[in-house]
Amino acid sequence: MGTFKIEGGHRLAGEITPQGAKNEALQILCAVLLTAEEVVINNIPDIVDVNKLISLLEDLGVKIQKKGKGSYVFKADDVNIDYLQSEQFKQDGRGLRGSIMLVGPLLARFGKGYIPKPGGDKIGRRRLDTHFEGFINLGAKFRYNKEEYFYGVEAKKLKGTYMLLDEASVTGTANIVMAAVLAEGTTTIYNAACEPYLQQLCKMLNRMGAKISGVGSNLLVIEGVTKLGGTEHRMLPDMIEIGSWIGLAAMTKSELTIKNVSWDDLGQIPNVFRKLGIQLERKGDDIYIPEHVEGYEIQNYIDGSILTISDAPWPGMTPDLLSIILVVATQAKGEVLIHQKMFESRLFFVDKLIDMGAKIILCDPHRATVMGHNFNSTLKATTMVSPDIRAGVSLLIAALSAKGTSTIHNIEQIDRGYEDIDNRLRAIGAKIVRL
Repeated sequence: MGTFKIEGGHRLAGEITPQGAKNEALQILCAVLLTAEEVVINNIPDIVDVNKLISLLEDLGVKIQKKGKGSYVFKADDVNIDYLQSEQFKQDGRGLRGSIMLVGPLLARFGKGYIPKPGGDKIGRRRLDTHFEGFINLGAKFRYNKEEYFYGVEAKKLKGTYMLLDEASVTGTANIVMAAVLAEGTTTIYNAACEPYLQQLCKMLNRMGAKISGVGSNLLVIEGVTKLGGTEHRMLPDMIEIGSWIGLAAMTKSELTIKNVSWDDLGQIPNVFRKLGIQLERKGDDIYIPEHVEGYEIQNYIDGSILTISDAPWPGMTPDLLSIILVVATQAKGEVLIHQKMFESRLFFVDKLIDMGAKIILCDPHRATVMGHNFNSTLKATTMVSPDIRAGVSLLIAALSAKGTSTIHNIEQIDRGYEDIDNRLRAIGAKIVRL
């Protein structure tokens, strides 16, 4: 189990460039299975979850060539479908949440898709019903082996249909879209997710020859085609990492510039940080955050009531940043209610922040009230364990702002989502050592 040792209380300075988007990569990489032609993908983040998926594709028989940093060529012209039934796949597929998105393209192109119950963060229940109900609507037969926790769908030919999704699931929508592009006839998906990463997937598929309209809305219409061709694609910068660096700058009172953020794809993120009192400025496609020497003050609602920050499907606030928002609020002036609607275990890391001296009331599994210190007292260094990717980075930000030396164990969770994070933080002045 890896460990970070962090000497907090130092101001940082300089520029940091966000990695390619993890959540986009997990969709885009699965889409290479939809064609026998070459697909070139750029700006792929070098992180554990993405590398695991690339290894899975290689084990499936996809030919993979690395062109340079973050740039790969994929060719799925000789896929080994039998691998899906192997014990090795049942083992490897379990270790990665994103492996579920292999099912849609495999079902569309080869008539069958199997997956063990995926792993990933321990942040609460993450059901798969939306994915498989979509496949069933397209004409697939579903089966589930309870003893092995092994899912399967099979169909000789998928047929387009109308479907109203029970929730605007991002991965569910992506999976169904990838299945529908090669289905016979027209598929209409209402209550579809419309996150920028899903828009990226749809644009890539259209370049490959798919016919998807309504991209960016919650109503997608897909006219099935018989085959797809190759293309080249570049990942967006990771919006969750961008939000993490905004929070880091504010908590450490540092002057930072975040480079090449694709402002137009950030949605509510800049506005939410501004509601916490954080100044940030658009400079071209960069975000500039000045030193917050006097701290930052949380806005109230116009009637004077306490601000609530909650997650919602796009274009609402992404749930992946609420852990960061919560940590940043611990040193703000004022109070805020954090309402994490989607995952019932994601706020359980706040006990670590309370140990560090933060004033937080965990109201229930989904809500926490934070009373900010306004930097009148700093957080105390401590020893902690990273429970999931986003909580791990939140604790890392807390440690970098705290006085003294903190230790974070189980940093493999952080490495799942953040590329080379210790070296990149050292480059802007952080005192962090990987043990």
